[in-house]
Amino acid sequence: MNESSGTRPALGVGIGWRDEIDVVVEQLPGVAWVEVVAENICPEHLPTSIRLLRDRRVPVIPHGVALGLGGADTPDMARVDRLARVASALDAPLVTEHVAFVRSGGMEAGHLLPVPRTREALKVIAENVRIAQQELPVPLALENIAPLFAWPEDELSEAQFLTELTDRTGVGLLVDVANLYTRQINLGVDAAAEIAALPMERISYVHVAGGRLVDGVWHDTHEHPLSRPVLELLAELCGRMKPPGVLLERDGNYPPPHELAGELEMIRKALQGSAAESPVPPALPVLPASG
Repeated sequence: MNESSGTRPALGVGIGWRDEIDVVVEQLPGVAWVEVVAENICPEHLPTSIRLLRDRRVPVIPHGVALGLGGADTPDMARVDRLARVASALDAPLVTEHVAFVRSGGMEAGHLLPVPRTREALKVIAENVRIAQQELPVPLALENIAPLFAWPEDELSEAQFLTELTDRTGVGLLVDVANLYTRQINLGVDAAAEIAALPMERISYVHVAGGRLVDGVWHDTHEHPLSRPVLELLAELCGRMKPPGVLLERDGNYPPPHELAGELEMIRKALQGSAAESPVPPALPVLPASG
């Protein structure tokens, strides 16, 4: 059983590797590690760019999106096995997934959906996590998602739910501060208070990403620049502990390399405790609904 307790490799500042920007990622200064979407990687035929990064001893961490650990069904062992093979092929120090519902009865939701934060759901999810941990060759860390809604029967805050899940399973946490900001805007939850209540000793690394506000709803698009509130939440977390790593996610609308390099530099300043001195971008404007 690969629990994450005490296993937090020092990573530094990284970026999500995507095949659309593979050469850019290879050439960006100071990229200490990368994360790949596990389902987009064939363990038997790694992309040339990924092999190049591994040859440079740049850690590559697979980030799963399809295990469905938040469902009532036990994990699909074929999916767990594939994630394990990707981790082994990459010689990854850990793997990550989400606390999310993604399918039921063979039907895919097509989105990472929130789980009911009840004690009954916690019991089911903890068992699903244990099953996955037993088959994975490296420690597992789980990410909080960006919710558009919450279940009315929630019994625990997100921080309480994640803390109990880590206590029961030893799983690590991938804290996405952009997703916490999404929760704050969409559900009225105090993101800074949630950060304060998280078990800092369980944090494996952190995600940051851009989004946009449409008709009062924050969409975690991964296609827009980092905004001031997200960087402020990163600084809030860094003021409480130095996370082992921080990763910039970008999944589309890719900017010029110098803009990506600038966002990575802002992340470095937050890690160094000088976020207040960095050129933080303004909050993004409210955009009209599309269509």
